[in-house]
Amino acid sequence: KLDVVVIPTNKPIARIDMNDRIYRTNREKYNAVIEEIVGLVEQGRPVLVGTTSVEISELLSKMLTLRKIKHNVLNAKLHQKEAEIVALAGQTGTVTIATNMAGRGTDIKLTDEIKELGGLAIIGTERHESRRVDRQLRGRAGRQGDPGSSVFYVSLEDKLMRLFGSERISKLMDRMGFKEGDMIEHSMLSKAVENAQKKVEENNFGIRKRLFEYDDVMNSQREVIYARRHHALMGERIGVDIANMFYDTTIQIIENNSDNFAGLEENVLTTFGMEVPFTEEEFGKMKIEEAAGKLYEAVLDTFKKRTERIAEVANPVIKKIYEEKGEQFENILIPITDGKRMINVKVNLKKAYETESKEVVKEFEKTVMLYVIDDAWKEHLRELDDLRGNVMNATYEQKDPLVIYKLESFNLFKIMIETINNQGLAILMRGQIPVQQPEQVRQAAPEQRQDYRQYKTRKDEAVQTTSEGQREASHQDTRAQQRPQPVHVDKKIGRNDPCPCGSGKKYKNCHGRDLV
Repeated sequence: KLDVVVIPTNKPIARIDMNDRIYRTNREKYNAVIEEIVGLVEQGRPVLVGTTSVEISELLSKMLTLRKIKHNVLNAKLHQKEAEIVALAGQTGTVTIATNMAGRGTDIKLTDEIKELGGLAIIGTERHESRRVDRQLRGRAGRQGDPGSSVFYVSLEDKLMRLFGSERISKLMDRMGFKEGDMIEHSMLSKAVENAQKKVEENNFGIRKRLFEYDDVMNSQREVIYARRHHALMGERIGVDIANMFYDTTIQIIENNSDNFAGLEENVLTTFGMEVPFTEEEFGKMKIEEAAGKLYEAVLDTFKKRTERIAEVANPVIKKIYEEKGEQFENILIPITDGKRMINVKVNLKKAYETESKEVVKEFEKTVMLYVIDDAWKEHLRELDDLRGNVMNATYEQKDPLVIYKLESFNLFKIMIETINNQGLAILMRGQIPVQQPEQVRQAAPEQRQDYRQYKTRKDEAVQTTSEGQREASHQDTRAQQRPQPVHVDKKIGRNDPCPCGSGKKYKNCHGRDLV
């Protein structure tokens, strides 16, 4: 047997008016709110007016100003004075207009005098889409057993009422002969408002659930990319990731060109910058796994040689800088190019010196991987956003957009991974430190001292002469290259004729301006 003991208490409780006061228009509703505030202020009770937006709070503030009622406005524009306004909200005759988020988590302190007058009065100017927000507003009164009251004012022009049943209630008010300013207060109507809130909550829940399902698809892809990016950023297992990229790419190239040796050669040259390590006849006799394994070993060997070359070129410079100015510099930038772009690799000088420039190669790999991963992921996110908007049309075909989104996003993810592998390996396989050899400088010197008065041939002949001179220079001594080449003159160029260099200017204003 369970004995229930009821302990009486002398603490008053908050009075909650569960029936909404419903008006036909917003103008009538706001006028009624102002009249209610004036009456409560005359009683000496503090009033907290809850609004759904900053605009409504400012409108009520103007109306109270016209009635010469002192008040405070608590919204996003006055968040710096929030603590001060909340501290004064429980004093006699104080009116505070607040939005939904303002002043949350702070109790309004009431004096004994205010408690005897009835406590804090809560006035809601509109029903929210969520009943939880309404309950939070009501809960501002009656904290810690203090007395108080709460009531909501609703109009048929409110957003929630327009969605559910405002026309039916308006016709009911017309049949009953309601005049302007009259209100309806009935539990049946308040119940109808709560039912409308339930429908909106269910709809919003369905939207959030659907959004979560879409985000879950993206989140699974994000985890894969972020894990790879973390490995590249920390450098923990970047060598393993690059080796896996080489293997996956070689398998893909072999499978896509199993019966097309010309395409295989082109893809290997484009991606790895090297030739196929077997002939077409040998390729025809090998299985896919065997061909992929042989290509994989050749690619790794080539990559190892090229990275060793980077360390070999960088090491003398790093050694000299560290031994001469090691105390002045902590990090240095090493320029590495793949023929299309220049990448400045930031390297710790001490680590590079101690590892004989192997640290340069490691930082180069990290920089390249971070670059291609970030670039591909940003583009992938844009494609997913476009895909989410496009799959909504599937509803017209009686198909589930989420299923189509999952399938298409997976295909886009595969394409993104292939893009990361191909672009990353293409840069890594072609990376080198640009070095200008001394003999190249001497060979370029005669061309820089060329007299423009000799530029009297046609443009195509000038290009041909230059290319022939370069081919001859590769087989002759440097001194032979300095001998002047004969110039074949076809036609003398007039001062006002177009310059043969193709600039579009007159000859006298271009290459002929130095002629006497």
